[in-house]
Amino acid sequence: MNGQELLDLAARIGPVMVFLIAMTVVAEVAEIAGVFDVAAHWTSRAGRHRTWLLWILVVVLAVACTIVLSIDTTAVLLTPVVIAMTRQLGIAAMPFALTTVWLANTASLLLPVSNLSNLIALHRFSQLGVGTHEYIALAWRPALAAIIATVVVLFVLHRRELLTRYAPDPPAAPHDRVLLRIAGGVCIALGPAFVSGVTPAIPAVIGAVVLLAALAWRWRPKLRTVQVPWLMVLAVCALFVVVDIAMRHGLEPALSTLVGSGDEGGLWRMGAVGAVSANVVNNLPAYLALEPVADGSPARLMALLIGVNAGSIVTVWGSLATLLWRDRCRRAGLTVDAWPYAVRSLLCAAAAVSAALIALSLS
Repeated sequence: MNGQELLDLAARIGPVMVFLIAMTVVAEVAEIAGVFDVAAHWTSRAGRHRTWLLWILVVVLAVACTIVLSIDTTAVLLTPVVIAMTRQLGIAAMPFALTTVWLANTASLLLPVSNLSNLIALHRFSQLGVGTHEYIALAWRPALAAIIATVVVLFVLHRRELLTRYAPDPPAAPHDRVLLRIAGGVCIALGPAFVSGVTPAIPAVIGAVVLLAALAWRWRPKLRTVQVPWLMVLAVCALFVVVDIAMRHGLEPALSTLVGSGDEGGLWRMGAVGAVSANVVNNLPAYLALEPVADGSPARLMALLIGVNAGSIVTVWGSLATLLWRDRCRRAGLTVDAWPYAVRSLLCAAAAVSAALIALSLS
């Protein structure tokens, strides 16, 4: 890879990495401020002691969090809050933990900011004349279908645990009200900012700066606890470079033969290959490798995103969010064995990917 090729790759993934760092800061400060804790407490009160209703509200919270604040926020920060809530209420934790990780992946199609693979794809979509609003118009049906399919699978698998009742709600933890309101306001404001057509990294950076300033003002010692995932950023950048080199040395023709061409049956092949590849090597390098063989078709690009996003949940390394989710579960004392997890996740991935591809084919 020569210098110009490296610069071109950096120009493409640079804003994506900036967005990842900024949104990590936003999510970390929001957690410190108590945004997720308060949201989970309100959810438990609104559930009216019915586990199934509480679960539906957690589904809504996870979907909203994923769409607006990204897949990693749901998988990493919402998961421990939900697990703690289930233990306080004396109900099964696994259905709720699986809800956060599965929806973090399958609900991440709607907005470009919902998943890093979407942000990477936005560059290619823009080359095809598809802006943010056109992207949403193309993605909303598959996104809705994937979410519904995930919810149905979750309920079928865990209906016995969900058709129960829980004890009275625990008291809400005390929080700095000023910091909580600022953090909540920033999180709400980011939603319309991300669909405004502005480069997503810009409002993300502004939100991160505002929240860091607010944290420094209200609770300065906590600034040291805000962790930026530098190792994750470096690992993702290294994966991009490796895939780019492989594509320049013979990988592209092999992939082109594998995925075929055309929009009808080709959508299913593209989605299936994307899902399998994501579970083998991780969704980000899988998308980057398969993007050049999507024939410059917005529909095939969306089929690829469906595969690498909604289909990446089978293995714990299929997405970075799933890896981080498993670590958060371990820290919370919830054991996630890879094989039983893979069996259940395969059902969800097959349902979500199939439903989304059918919706894409009919749109």
